[in-house]
Amino acid sequence: MLKGLFRRVGAVLRGRAVVDDELMESLEEALIAGDVSAPLAVEMVDELRDRAEREHLTDPQQVQEALKERVREMLEPLEGSIEPAAEPPTVILVLGVNGVGKTTSIAKLAYYFKQQGASPLLAAADTFRAAAIEQLEIWAQRVGCEIVRQAHGADAAAVVFDALQAAKARGHDVVICDTAGRLHTKVNLMEELKKIGRIVQRETGRPADERLLVIDATCGQNAVNQVRQFSEAVGVTGLLIAKLDGTAKGGILLTIARQFAIPIKFVGLGERMEDLRPFSAKEFAAGMFA
Repeated sequence: MLKGLFRRVGAVLRGRAVVDDELMESLEEALIAGDVSAPLAVEMVDELRDRAEREHLTDPQQVQEALKERVREMLEPLEGSIEPAAEPPTVILVLGVNGVGKTTSIAKLAYYFKQQGASPLLAAADTFRAAAIEQLEIWAQRVGCEIVRQAHGADAAAVVFDALQAAKARGHDVVICDTAGRLHTKVNLMEELKKIGRIVQRETGRPADERLLVIDATCGQNAVNQVRQFSEAVGVTGLLIAKLDGTAKGGILLTIARQFAIPIKFVGLGERMEDLRPFSAKEFAAGMFA
């Protein structure tokens, strides 16, 4: 359950008895403090102000419901899911900078697919970061799924190639590929991701079915830059928002939704395996004030 997103937003609305300009100004400030971009916060509050006048909303509780409805309307078109490929395996490249929770998100994804009756295979293609392979191997054991790996420093695209061959030979219907979050330069990182993409295209006859970018909900406006850079390089097809339970903000989802319109596939709501859920705009909007 999403709890306490935008705590300051909820506090503003709970702490007032009337709907006036002061409340609207405080609401705008609270939205910005919750990682909603300033232009979007101004736009949302202007819409609320107009609606309050038009519909004669005099109770802050009514404004809260109107804001909840607006957030749901903004995000519902971005609810997404990962559909199985017509010709298995479904190939998912998991992208993201170091520290966003990429490795644990991959484990939760594998667990999710196992619960759906699929047979996931992990590809340890983050061969650059020390201990990344070992961490993924530990998670694979916990989830109970197979992993394809090579030595630290190996060619990442070769790991993905091996994983695709293994999936076809062993009947795995989902291949989840970890990828590097940092190389010596951003150019090197993006070139490696493009190389992996070419391997997938060559071996399956199509681009990777998902280029899933993991975003840390607690990192604020920096997430916007990450979405932009990865989108320009490899064409992100979906977002996984990690650590959403660990922030009293969460407005970065609205900012990203407005700027990029990329489907939000999953959200991470805790440390347990089952704490990865398909994104629900309704649940997110309700969580603003929980």
